[in-house]
Amino acid sequence: MNFLKSFKDRIFSIQEGEFEALAMELFDFQSQNNAVYSKYLQKLGVMPKTVSSCDEIPFLPIEFFKQHRVVSGEWQEQGIFMSSGTTGQIASKNYIEDLEYYKKVSRSIFESFYGPIDHYHILALLPSYLERGNSSLVYMVDNFIDISLSAYSGFYLSNYKQLVDKLNELAVNTKKVLLIGVTYALLDLVEGFQFDSGNDNLIVMETGGMKGKRKEMIRMQLHKALSEGFRLDSIHSEYGMTELNSQAYALAEGKFQTPPWMEIKIRDINDPFQVLPVGHSGGINIIDLSNVSTCAFIETKDLGRLNADHTFEVLGRFDNAEMRGCNLLIN
Repeated sequence: MNFLKSFKDRIFSIQEGEFEALAMELFDFQSQNNAVYSKYLQKLGVMPKTVSSCDEIPFLPIEFFKQHRVVSGEWQEQGIFMSSGTTGQIASKNYIEDLEYYKKVSRSIFESFYGPIDHYHILALLPSYLERGNSSLVYMVDNFIDISLSAYSGFYLSNYKQLVDKLNELAVNTKKVLLIGVTYALLDLVEGFQFDSGNDNLIVMETGGMKGKRKEMIRMQLHKALSEGFRLDSIHSEYGMTELNSQAYALAEGKFQTPPWMEIKIRDINDPFQVLPVGHSGGINIIDLSNVSTCAFIETKDLGRLNADHTFEVLGRFDNAEMRGCNLLIN
């Protein structure tokens, strides 16, 4: 527990050039103190002491969060976040050791890109997340709403007309407005209603995914439709998932930026243990050092590309949802 506390404190003061050493230190801890990850490494035949760089670290397939309690150390969770999914799918679970730490991480990331939260009215259009409960995104946004101290901030379900009226009312307000919404609901909004004019203080942020409500669209088409509907020059994006403590944000052009304690690796789609160089497309692996109490090394189901400026793009998802590796822990 002393390691967990001290390491959590250290990520907020991470300096350029320190990431590799911190990641290796955390790998050493989690390979010994995370039963699921340790067994996975054993099944792969990987001896942790022989791993000498981040590029050699095996990433845990994200599906393990569906079948196992993925935790590092001994502690009792303060909460459990669960993933969304279509009917019949097993939800992923992220066991949260410290909810205040989760709030601190998400607030720190947001404010590093957008400035103080209390400078915003925060309007959230997240119907599918609200309806199922236990959503990490809802928990994060609810905390932001509290911090904003704005009477205008709040969640919206199907009351689109009320939301549109609120946005038109705030168009003449000098305070910034953040509308964060699930993609299909934002499209429903601009297709069903007309906005009086563009609002220079408005940021529209989509969280990705149609949740089975609409046909998937490429990001360029999506942002064009939303930009025209809201009469804005650009649309922002949030990239996060149930299994991560951290989020990435794209302020423009779909290029996501990460906090200093998060790094993206791109793997070969045919050889998941091969890391690809910058500019190549493949599967997205994530090192999230804020995942101190769970697993910081996650193999996602997303396809992407890493750019030379350290931003990354999300290009889609693997067709086969249940990827290789999950059967290694059966029995």
